[in-house]
Amino acid sequence: VSLIHINILIAFTISLTGLLIYRSHLISALLCLEGITLSLFILAALTILNSHFTLASMIPIILLVFAAREAAIGLALLVIISNTYGTDYVQNFNLLQC
Repeated sequence: VSLIHINILIAFTISLTGLLIYRSHLISALLCLEGITLSLFILAALTILNSHFTLASMIPIILLVFAAREAAIGLALLVIISNTYGTDYVQNFNLLQC
């Protein structure tokens, strides 16, 4: 395992622990999710480039498409929640109400 792979895995674990620790604000959770998807994208691209497996070269692009969708949906939810509740503090939400 090279030093680049170790750095990407460390970035993934830091983003994952950030998601677990700083889940009280929605914007912090969204930023941690973006860090996770970015590190997964880089790890998938590096693995495919190192293994010379050209049939799997679409996997990082598909991962980026899902990351863009996740970011768009997350930002839309953030705007709606900020307009409705006035804050992005997760504990103030009553998710059982419509």
